Amino acid sequence: MLRQRVNGYDMAYIDIGSGDPLVCIHGSLGDFRTWSPVLGPLSQRHRVIVPSLRRFFPEHWDGTGGGFTIAQHVADVIAFLEALGGPTGGKLNLLGHSRGGHIAFRVAQQRPELLRRLVLAEPGGDLDASLATGDSLPAFRSHVAAAVETIAAGDIEGGVAKFVDAINGPGVWRSLAATARQQLRDNARTLLGQVNEQRPPYSRTDAESIRVPALFIGGAKTPGALPVVLRALAAHVPGAKVEIIPNATHAMFEDDPVRFSKAVVEFLGSAG
Repeated sequence: MLRQRVNGYDMAYIDIGSGDPLVCIHGSLGDFRTWSPVLGPLSQRHRVIVPSLRRFFPEHWDGTGGGFTIAQHVADVIAFLEALGGPTGGKLNLLGHSRGGHIAFRVAQQRPELLRRLVLAEPGGDLDASLATGDSLPAFRSHVAAAVETIAAGDIEGGVAKFVDAINGPGVWRSLAATARQQLRDNARTLLGQVNEQRPPYSRTDAESIRVPALFIGGAKTPGALPVVLRALAAHVPGAKVEIIPNATHAMFEDDPVRFSKAVVEFLGSAG
């Protein structure tokens, strides 16, 4: 495990493989371990760099104090990319999943010159009225609030289970391997910070402002709002490509790491 000082914080990360750099940003309850299923196949073609965001494992945060907002995490990722680019300012590929997809989207908005290509795996967030689809969708934060109430009451297991099942479908928490459950428990209290993370909704203007070549990846069996958000954004990001992984849920790179990695590698290696 390595560390990079960014904005007064030591960001832990893993750096594996060689080739065109690919930085992967985890989502809610995740950390650098999130990407374990795809580190092998992705690192065959790329230098894969996977950080843990501020307040996530290996930090053991109690959920109090500041430093947990979307703006802070976006600023941290930008500083991390700048440090990796070095004095030559080399561009990097950026992949974000779920909440990490939202962060990657905002990085691409703010600092497109840092990026070569952008991969968004079911980016999380709400849509504003300009991207209204006609679907009746709950606010993205509703499942966070339910999980936080349970965690704040001292039931870590129950709170994380509520969050995971809301995102991926009923019963998914019980089906997870012990190692996956432990990773989620390790980051459970980050949900306390997520309640007030100040995540702005996506707008059509936001989507149209993305000028980095972009690929959206989704799971064909992901329930709820995430597929709706993906389709709405992909329809307005100029030139965006879409790849849907059959028989996969929101945890698509765990459900089918081979197909997920193939989609990413082919996109990053394509012309244009």
